[in-house]
Formats: sequence, structure tokens, C-alpha cells
Amino acid sequence: MSFEPLAADFYGFENSLSDREKDVIVRLREYLEAEVRPIVNDHWARAEFPRQIVKGLADLGLYGMPWEETRAFENSAVFRGWVALELARVDASVATLVGMQNGLVMGSIGVGGSKQQREEWLPKLASGELLGCFGLTEPLSGSDSAQGLRTVATRDGDNWVLNGAKRWIGNGTIADIAIIWAKSAEDGQVKGFIVPTTTPGFTATKIENKQALRIVQNADIVLENVVVPEANRLQNVNSFRETAAVLRLTRAEVAWAAVGNSIGAYDAAVTYAGERIQFGKSIGSHQLVQDLLVKSLGNITSSIGVVTRVSQMLDEGTQRDEHASLAKAFTTSRMRETVAWCRELFGGNGIVLDNDVIRHFADAEAIYSYEGTREMNTLIVGRAITGKAAFV
Repeated sequence: MSFEPLAADFYGFENSLSDREKDVIVRLREYLEAEVRPIVNDHWARAEFPRQIVKGLADLGLYGMPWEETRAFENSAVFRGWVALELARVDASVATLVGMQNGLVMGSIGVGGSKQQREEWLPKLASGELLGCFGLTEPLSGSDSAQGLRTVATRDGDNWVLNGAKRWIGNGTIADIAIIWAKSAEDGQVKGFIVPTTTPGFTATKIENKQALRIVQNADIVLENVVVPEANRLQNVNSFRETAAVLRLTRAEVAWAAVGNSIGAYDAAVTYAGERIQFGKSIGSHQLVQDLLVKSLGNITSSIGVVTRVSQMLDEGTQRDEHASLAKAFTTSRMRETVAWCRELFGGNGIVLDNDVIRHFADAEAIYSYEGTREMNTLIVGRAITGKAAFV
């Protein structure tokens, strides 16, 4: 298979990738079409995770792309964004898996870990030997995590004792290690910890009846006198600033995944418009159907422009919180419109999983909310515009 930009990439942004990056995109597409697309609807319906794809994605070099210890090849933030888009185009849950492993989990160690911790943990995560989860959100603390963390870390000699609870933790029931964020009982500052999920007192319970990102195994986590050695405390985390730095690295890639989810719905709608016959001709011949497709493509194209530029700024070292926040707020809002228009095009057939649009429609609701809600990201940008914080 040779490289071609996606049909939904109407202005050919993907052509800007290097030849090596394009080669990896081609191999990724081949893998997704052969190993993921044939099983994804069944696993989504049963809310089960296909653990076998963890190694396949690792073999493509997708985990640990930003980090010196685990970077399989030179790559750009724009390329990493296209990876998130290509994954979400097939399934947003799989894109979320890679985003958690590559961004949130490895990012926490990459940003907050010592040289020894990076060398010990990053290669195991990059190879797929270990699967991780990221424990920040709590039952009573979501958007206010910077001030509202209730999980407490108490120093006890060469150890720390963790007590508290986490909620909505992706991979929580299947992960080998958890990155747990907690407030120190000594100084009230946020600390980060690498916690093996087999540690006594650590329990994870799957959240049932979830109707978006059903393949992602979200969990409630309880930490009851969980003892963690000082060696597993992220040595370069001294406050929530380091947590925010991890989120800044990953927020733009979530915006890319939102665009990919839009494209997945759009691709399904274009195919259906050519196949579905009504009034003696394909519905793609009707003006109102074409209007839905054009509006969807306009949202996708403008969103690709936004995420491309915000990732270029990360490569240049000029990206700030408000830049990533605007990208996330904008693209997820456009995604919500796009998947609704694409589902509308199918009529009643659009609510059947086999037609491959309702999954993108449902998953959009989770992408819209996680990694900072639209409202919180809007307030981050609003603060940059006006110089005034309006969070409370």
C-alpha cells in the first residue's frame, strides 16, 4: 500500500509529513484495517477490550514517541497528532488507549520521573510489556483537580501511604501500573506515584453500563493504606504544575482524536450515501444529503487546520495552555455537530451498530468531556483573552 492522504483531508495537510512518518502511517492503516476494524464493533457491543492489540500497536513504535529513551524514530508533534487521528478514525477507544499509554502514563514519567525512573519504566511501557493507567480524576473532583484532590499521600520513613479514591480511570481494571496523583499530608502539594496494581490495598472495579468508549475499561479505584516506596514517587513532581504539563502535552492529541472520530463518521456516511437507493437513485444524488456531507467536511477541514497549527507550535516550543485548550474546545464542538449530521444521513439505519456510525456518534460524547470539558477549556482561553480568571 502506498501513502495517500485521506479523502476527508480535503486540502492534503497529511502530505506535509516526512517520508518516514508517511511510511508508519501506511503500516498503521494496514494494521488497523486487518486487526482492529474487523473486531471493533463486536468488542464495543460487549464492552470488552482486545488486549492482543497492545503489542501490535507497540510494534509499530507508537508508544513513547516523544521520549529519548523509547523513541523508535524521529517524529514531530504533527505526526503524533495524525497517529491519533488515524486511530480514532477506526475507533476512538483504541485512540484513547494509545493516548493514555503514550501520553498520560509515559508522559507522567517522562515529565515527572528521574533519569533512573525513565530508564526503568518507559521501555517496558513502550514495548507493551506493561499497560498503564492515569489516576487523576476522583468521585468528587474532576474539573477542579488543581485544588480539589482528596487522595492523600502520607510519608512514612522510606515509604508513602496512599488513601483515597479515583473515578473514570481508563484501563483501570487491566493496567499493570497506575500513575496516582495525591496531595502530600506534609506540604499540601500534589505528588505523583507509580503504583503496581497488585499492591495490597489497591482495588479497581469496572464502571458498568457505560454507553461511550465502551472498549475502554474505565474503573473506580480505591486506595486503602497503599504503601508505595519513595523510589516510586515521581522525583521531579513538586506541585500540580507538573501534572498540568502532562495534560498540556496530551490535550492537543485529544483534539486530533476528535477530528479522527468525525472522519470515521463522515467516511461511513459517504459510503452509505453512494449505496443507499431511494426514489430510484442513490441518496448521494439528493441536495439535502450533499448539504450534510459538505457541512461535515467543512468542520473536518477547519479542525485539521487548527490541530496542525497547534502541534506545529508544540514542535516550535511556542505552544501555551490556551492554545491547546482552544484546539480541544473547538474540535470537539465541531465533532459533535459532524457526527450528528452523519448519523442523520442514515435515517433509522444510523442507530444500528453494523452501519458504523452510531459508535462514533456515542463516542463523541466522551471525547467532548474528557481531558478538560469544553467549559473549562473555554475559561482557560477566556483568561488568556481578558487577563481575568473566571473559573469560580
